[in-house]
Amino acid sequence: MYRILQKRSLATGIHMYEISAPEIAAKALPGQFIILRVDEWGERIPLTIFDFDRKSGSIKIIFQEVGFTTKRLACLKQGDFITDIAGPLGMPSHIKKYGRVIAIGGGVGAAPIFPIVRALKEAGNEVISIIGAKSAETLILQDVMNNVSDRLIICTDDGSLGEKGFVTEVLQKQLTGEKPDLVMAIGPLPMMQAVSELTASFAVKTLVSLNPIMVDGTGMCGACRVKIGEETKFACVEGPEFDGHLVDWETLIRRSTMYAKEQELILGEKARSGGGCGCHS
Repeated sequence: MYRILQKRSLATGIHMYEISAPEIAAKALPGQFIILRVDEWGERIPLTIFDFDRKSGSIKIIFQEVGFTTKRLACLKQGDFITDIAGPLGMPSHIKKYGRVIAIGGGVGAAPIFPIVRALKEAGNEVISIIGAKSAETLILQDVMNNVSDRLIICTDDGSLGEKGFVTEVLQKQLTGEKPDLVMAIGPLPMMQAVSELTASFAVKTLVSLNPIMVDGTGMCGACRVKIGEETKFACVEGPEFDGHLVDWETLIRRSTMYAKEQELILGEKARSGGGCGCHS
Protein backbone atom coordinates (compact mmCIF):
# COMPACT_ATOMS: atom_id res chain seq x y z
CA MET A 1 0.00 0.00 0.00
CA TYR A 2 1.35 3.40 -1.01
CA ARG A 3 0.31 6.35 1.17
CA ILE A 4 -0.48 9.76 -0.34
CA LEU A 5 1.66 12.21 1.62
CA GLN A 6 0.45 15.32 -0.17
CA LYS A 7 -2.30 16.20 -2.62
CA ARG A 8 -2.31 19.50 -4.48
CA SER A 9 -4.50 20.83 -7.26
CA LEU A 10 -2.45 22.53 -9.99
CA ALA A 11 -5.37 23.50 -12.25
CA THR A 12 -8.92 22.38 -12.87
CA GLY A 13 -8.80 18.59 -13.19
CA ILE A 14 -4.99 18.43 -12.83
CA HIS A 15 -3.51 17.09 -9.59
CA MET A 16 -0.11 16.45 -8.03
CA TYR A 17 0.36 13.61 -5.54
CA GLU A 18 3.43 12.97 -3.42
CA ILE A 19 3.43 9.27 -2.55
CA SER A 20 5.51 7.24 -0.13
CA ALA A 21 7.37 4.71 -2.28
CA PRO A 22 10.93 4.26 -0.96
CA GLU A 23 12.01 1.43 -3.25
CA ILE A 24 10.85 3.28 -6.37
CA ALA A 25 12.35 6.60 -5.24
CA ALA A 26 15.71 4.90 -4.64
CA LYS A 27 16.00 3.82 -8.29
CA ALA A 28 13.95 6.33 -10.31
CA LEU A 29 15.65 8.28 -13.10
CA PRO A 30 14.39 11.06 -15.42
CA GLY A 31 12.10 9.75 -18.14
CA GLN A 32 10.86 6.70 -16.26
CA PHE A 33 7.30 5.96 -15.23
CA ILE A 34 5.11 3.88 -12.94
CA ILE A 35 2.00 1.79 -13.47
CA LEU A 36 -0.54 2.06 -10.71
CA ARG A 37 -3.81 0.45 -9.67
CA VAL A 38 -6.05 2.57 -7.48
CA ASP A 39 -7.64 -0.42 -5.75
CA GLU A 40 -8.00 -4.18 -6.20
CA TRP A 41 -10.80 -3.71 -8.76
CA GLY A 42 -9.00 -1.05 -10.79
CA GLU A 43 -7.26 -1.11 -14.15
CA ARG A 44 -3.52 -0.47 -14.46
CA ILE A 45 -2.51 2.90 -15.92
CA PRO A 46 0.94 4.36 -16.66
CA LEU A 47 1.96 7.74 -15.23
CA THR A 48 5.32 9.44 -15.59
CA ILE A 49 7.34 10.15 -12.44
CA PHE A 50 7.37 13.94 -12.12
CA ASP A 51 9.92 14.01 -9.32
CA PHE A 52 11.52 11.81 -6.69
CA ASP A 53 13.26 12.29 -3.35
CA ARG A 54 15.63 9.50 -2.39
CA LYS A 55 16.09 10.81 1.18
CA SER A 56 12.40 10.96 2.06
CA GLY A 57 11.56 7.91 -0.06
CA SER A 58 8.79 9.63 -2.00
CA ILE A 59 7.82 10.13 -5.60
CA LYS A 60 5.54 12.72 -7.20
CA ILE A 61 3.09 12.18 -10.02
CA ILE A 62 0.95 14.68 -11.92
CA PHE A 63 -2.16 13.55 -13.75
CA GLN A 64 -5.21 14.97 -15.45
CA GLU A 65 -8.74 13.68 -14.98
CA VAL A 66 -9.57 12.18 -18.36
CA GLY A 67 -11.10 8.73 -17.99
CA PHE A 68 -12.71 6.60 -15.30
CA THR A 69 -9.49 5.60 -13.53
CA THR A 70 -7.94 9.07 -13.37
CA LYS A 71 -11.24 10.43 -12.04
CA ARG A 72 -11.26 7.67 -9.42
CA LEU A 73 -7.65 8.45 -8.53
CA ALA A 74 -8.59 12.12 -8.08
CA CYS A 75 -11.15 11.08 -5.44
CA LEU A 76 -8.38 10.04 -3.06
CA LYS A 77 -7.25 12.38 -0.30
CA GLN A 78 -4.04 13.04 1.58
CA GLY A 79 -3.50 10.08 3.89
CA ASP A 80 -5.31 7.62 1.62
CA PHE A 81 -3.52 4.66 0.07
CA ILE A 82 -3.01 3.47 -3.51
CA THR A 83 -3.12 -0.32 -3.71
CA ASP A 84 -0.41 -1.07 -6.30
CA ILE A 85 2.45 0.87 -7.86
CA ALA A 86 5.01 -0.86 -10.09
CA GLY A 87 8.17 0.94 -11.05
CA PRO A 88 10.35 2.55 -12.01
CA LEU A 89 9.58 1.28 -15.51
CA GLY A 90 10.91 2.08 -18.95
CA MET A 91 14.31 3.21 -20.12
CA PRO A 92 15.59 6.41 -18.50
CA SER A 93 16.33 9.43 -20.67
CA HIS A 94 19.77 9.45 -22.25
CA ILE A 95 21.28 12.43 -20.48
CA LYS A 96 24.51 13.88 -21.85
CA LYS A 97 25.90 17.19 -23.03
CA TYR A 98 24.26 17.75 -26.42
CA GLY A 99 24.84 21.50 -26.53
CA ARG A 100 21.72 23.56 -27.21
CA VAL A 101 18.47 21.79 -26.37
CA ILE A 102 14.86 22.86 -26.87
CA ALA A 103 12.46 21.05 -24.54
CA ILE A 104 8.71 21.24 -25.19
CA GLY A 105 5.94 20.35 -22.77
CA GLY A 106 2.41 20.54 -24.09
CA GLY A 107 -0.37 20.62 -21.48
CA VAL A 108 0.30 18.01 -18.79
CA GLY A 109 3.43 17.12 -20.79
CA ALA A 110 5.15 19.85 -18.75
CA ALA A 111 5.24 17.35 -15.87
CA PRO A 112 7.29 14.55 -17.50
CA ILE A 113 9.56 17.03 -19.30
CA PHE A 114 10.57 18.69 -16.01
CA PRO A 115 12.98 16.03 -14.60
CA ILE A 116 14.52 15.64 -18.06
CA VAL A 117 15.12 19.38 -18.40
CA ARG A 118 16.64 19.49 -14.92
CA ALA A 119 19.02 16.64 -15.73
CA LEU A 120 19.97 18.12 -19.11
CA LYS A 121 20.76 21.44 -17.46
CA GLU A 122 22.85 19.71 -14.79
CA ALA A 123 24.76 17.94 -17.60
CA GLY A 124 25.88 21.33 -18.94
CA ASN A 125 23.40 21.91 -21.73
CA GLU A 126 21.85 25.23 -22.68
CA VAL A 127 18.14 24.49 -22.31
CA ILE A 128 15.33 26.53 -23.82
CA SER A 129 11.98 25.29 -22.55
CA ILE A 130 8.62 25.87 -24.21
CA ILE A 131 5.46 25.02 -22.30
CA GLY A 132 2.01 25.48 -23.73
CA ALA A 133 -1.60 25.19 -22.64
CA LYS A 134 -5.06 26.12 -23.81
CA SER A 135 -5.21 29.08 -21.43
CA ALA A 136 -3.52 30.61 -18.39
CA GLU A 137 -5.93 28.67 -16.16
CA THR A 138 -4.63 25.32 -17.44
CA LEU A 139 -0.91 26.16 -17.55
CA ILE A 140 1.12 24.24 -14.96
CA LEU A 141 4.65 24.25 -13.53
CA GLN A 142 5.67 27.66 -14.82
CA ASP A 143 7.87 28.42 -11.79
CA VAL A 144 9.71 25.09 -11.55
CA MET A 145 10.35 24.98 -15.29
CA ASN A 146 11.74 28.50 -15.17
CA ASN A 147 14.12 27.46 -12.38
CA VAL A 148 15.74 24.67 -14.42
CA SER A 149 15.81 26.39 -17.84
CA ASP A 150 18.15 28.95 -19.33
CA ARG A 151 15.08 30.47 -20.94
CA LEU A 152 11.39 29.66 -20.59
CA ILE A 153 8.85 30.53 -23.28
CA ILE A 154 5.16 30.27 -22.44
CA CYS A 155 2.39 30.09 -25.00
CA THR A 156 -1.37 29.68 -24.73
CA ASP A 157 -3.93 28.93 -27.42
CA ASP A 158 -6.05 31.92 -26.44
CA GLY A 159 -3.20 34.32 -25.69
CA SER A 160 -4.20 34.73 -22.04
CA LEU A 161 -0.57 34.23 -20.97
CA GLY A 162 2.69 34.43 -22.88
CA GLU A 163 2.66 34.19 -26.65
CA LYS A 164 -0.59 33.43 -28.41
CA GLY A 165 -0.53 30.24 -30.47
CA PHE A 166 0.71 26.68 -30.45
CA VAL A 167 4.09 25.40 -29.26
CA THR A 168 4.98 24.59 -32.87
CA GLU A 169 4.70 28.27 -33.82
CA VAL A 170 7.10 29.23 -31.05
CA LEU A 171 9.40 26.34 -32.00
CA GLN A 172 9.53 27.44 -35.64
CA LYS A 173 10.82 30.86 -34.58
CA GLN A 174 13.57 29.17 -32.59
CA LEU A 175 14.52 26.85 -35.44
CA THR A 176 14.96 29.72 -37.88
CA GLY A 177 17.60 31.19 -35.57
CA GLU A 178 20.48 29.21 -34.08
CA LYS A 179 19.74 25.56 -34.81
CA PRO A 180 19.51 23.40 -31.65
CA ASP A 181 21.36 20.12 -31.25
CA LEU A 182 18.28 18.37 -29.88
CA VAL A 183 14.55 18.89 -29.53
CA MET A 184 12.67 16.94 -26.84
CA ALA A 185 8.85 17.00 -26.92
CA ILE A 186 6.26 15.51 -24.55
CA GLY A 187 2.52 16.08 -24.73
CA PRO A 188 -0.57 15.13 -26.72
CA LEU A 189 0.11 12.87 -29.70
CA PRO A 190 -0.97 15.44 -32.35
CA MET A 191 1.39 18.00 -30.78
CA MET A 192 4.36 15.63 -30.77
CA GLN A 193 3.58 14.65 -34.35
CA ALA A 194 3.47 18.30 -35.44
CA VAL A 195 6.75 19.01 -33.65
CA SER A 196 8.43 16.01 -35.29
CA GLU A 197 7.24 16.98 -38.75
CA LEU A 198 8.50 20.54 -38.24
CA THR A 199 11.93 19.54 -36.94
CA ALA A 200 12.31 16.99 -39.75
CA SER A 201 12.18 19.86 -42.24
CA PHE A 202 15.09 21.48 -40.36
CA ALA A 203 16.98 18.18 -39.92
CA VAL A 204 17.08 18.54 -36.13
CA LYS A 205 17.31 15.40 -33.97
CA THR A 206 14.00 14.99 -32.10
CA LEU A 207 12.97 12.72 -29.25
CA VAL A 208 9.41 12.17 -28.10
CA SER A 209 8.05 10.31 -25.08
CA LEU A 210 5.19 7.95 -25.96
CA ASN A 211 2.48 6.84 -23.58
CA PRO A 212 0.38 4.27 -25.48
CA ILE A 213 -2.10 1.84 -23.95
CA MET A 214 -0.26 -0.39 -21.46
CA VAL A 215 -1.25 -3.38 -19.36
CA ASP A 216 1.62 -5.22 -17.66
CA GLY A 217 4.49 -2.79 -18.31
CA THR A 218 7.07 -5.57 -18.72
CA GLY A 219 6.90 -6.25 -22.46
CA MET A 220 4.77 -9.39 -22.12
CA CYS A 221 1.33 -8.30 -23.34
CA GLY A 222 2.30 -6.26 -26.40
CA ALA A 223 -0.47 -3.71 -25.86
CA CYS A 224 1.99 -0.82 -25.97
CA ARG A 225 3.58 -1.76 -29.29
CA VAL A 226 4.51 1.12 -31.57
CA LYS A 227 6.00 1.15 -35.04
CA ILE A 228 9.33 2.96 -35.18
CA GLY A 229 10.66 3.00 -38.72
CA GLU A 230 10.45 -0.58 -39.96
CA GLU A 231 10.54 -2.07 -36.45
CA THR A 232 7.90 -2.81 -33.85
CA LYS A 233 8.92 -1.65 -30.38
CA PHE A 234 7.34 -2.07 -26.95
CA ALA A 235 7.12 1.36 -25.34
CA CYS A 236 7.10 -0.03 -21.80
CA VAL A 237 10.55 -1.66 -22.00
CA GLU A 238 12.19 -0.12 -25.08
CA GLY A 239 10.79 3.37 -24.55
CA PRO A 240 9.13 5.58 -23.67
CA GLU A 241 11.49 7.79 -25.70
CA PHE A 242 11.84 7.31 -29.44
CA ASP A 243 13.04 9.18 -32.51
CA GLY A 244 10.07 11.38 -33.40
CA HIS A 245 10.99 11.27 -37.10
CA LEU A 246 10.55 7.48 -37.19
CA VAL A 247 7.26 7.13 -35.28
CA ASP A 248 4.27 5.84 -37.26
CA TRP A 249 1.97 8.54 -35.90
CA GLU A 250 -1.12 7.52 -37.85
CA THR A 251 -1.15 4.02 -36.39
CA LEU A 252 -0.26 5.22 -32.90
CA ILE A 253 -3.06 7.80 -32.82
CA ARG A 254 -5.56 5.27 -34.16
CA ARG A 255 -4.60 2.70 -31.52
CA SER A 256 -4.85 5.30 -28.75
CA THR A 257 -8.60 5.60 -29.33
CA MET A 258 -9.33 1.85 -29.42
CA TYR A 259 -11.29 1.91 -26.17
CA ALA A 260 -12.81 5.38 -26.40
CA LYS A 261 -16.33 3.98 -26.78
CA GLU A 262 -15.95 1.71 -23.73
CA GLN A 263 -14.62 4.66 -21.73
CA GLU A 264 -17.65 6.75 -22.67
CA LEU A 265 -19.97 3.89 -21.72
CA ILE A 266 -18.55 3.39 -18.23
CA LEU A 267 -18.46 7.12 -17.50
CA GLY A 268 -22.04 7.42 -18.74
CA GLU A 269 -23.18 4.50 -16.60
CA LYS A 270 -21.59 5.99 -13.48
CA ALA A 271 -23.14 9.38 -14.18
CA ARG A 272 -26.62 7.86 -14.65
CA SER A 273 -26.30 5.81 -11.47
CA GLY A 274 -25.12 8.81 -9.51
CA GLY A 275 -21.87 7.04 -8.71
CA GLY A 276 -19.58 9.66 -10.21
CA CYS A 277 -16.11 8.18 -10.27
CA GLY A 278 -17.13 5.30 -8.08
CA CYS A 279 -15.26 6.44 -4.99
CA HIS A 280 -16.65 6.45 -1.48
CA SER A 281 -15.52 9.93 -0.44
